[in-house]
Amino acid sequence: MFKEVMEHIKTALILLIVFTLVTGLLYPLAVTGLAQLLFPAKANGSLIKQNDHVIGSQLIGQFFSSPTYFWGRPSATSPYPYNGEASAGSNLGPTNPDFITAVKKRILPLKETSPQNNKGIPVDLVTASGSGLDPDISPYAAYYQAARIAKARNLSLEEVNTLIQKHIKNRTLGLLGEPRVNVLEINLALDNLRMSHDQSTPNS
Repeated sequence: MFKEVMEHIKTALILLIVFTLVTGLLYPLAVTGLAQLLFPAKANGSLIKQNDHVIGSQLIGQFFSSPTYFWGRPSATSPYPYNGEASAGSNLGPTNPDFITAVKKRILPLKETSPQNNKGIPVDLVTASGSGLDPDISPYAAYYQAARIAKARNLSLEEVNTLIQKHIKNRTLGLLGEPRVNVLEINLALDNLRMSHDQSTPNS
């Protein structure tokens, strides 16, 4: 009887060691290795670099408030917007008074910086996403801001609209999600456009 029990314990220990090595070491190493080989950018967080310095990720939004930049979707994370360690939405329903107050508050800077803009305000510029980390806005939300940015940067509206068109990402595989514009990427492109514009302008 004792011998049979010891045999079962021995078998259990061997299986524990084998599966620990396979599922806890070999499998993670294999998946990590394949990911680094086939999709290195995505495996490392879809990082965005400028001058060899990491300045953000394609997957996590950043807060912009200057009228010279595109603004992203509001974030309800705490204690600051787009906090990757506290991903969450507000959980407020559309009839909640606090939600209505928050939306009205978000509308004010849009109206103040673009008083002549009579277009309907895009919903994604005044409502937070469920994660609070959304890095993208709709093409309509980008075009809505074009006139403000053109004026603030002394660019033509056509230049800004062309930039938006170049940065619209279509549905994944043509089916998943909606067309979108990555806010950090287009803001970096804005800065590059400004530098190119300055370099092409002759000195007076």
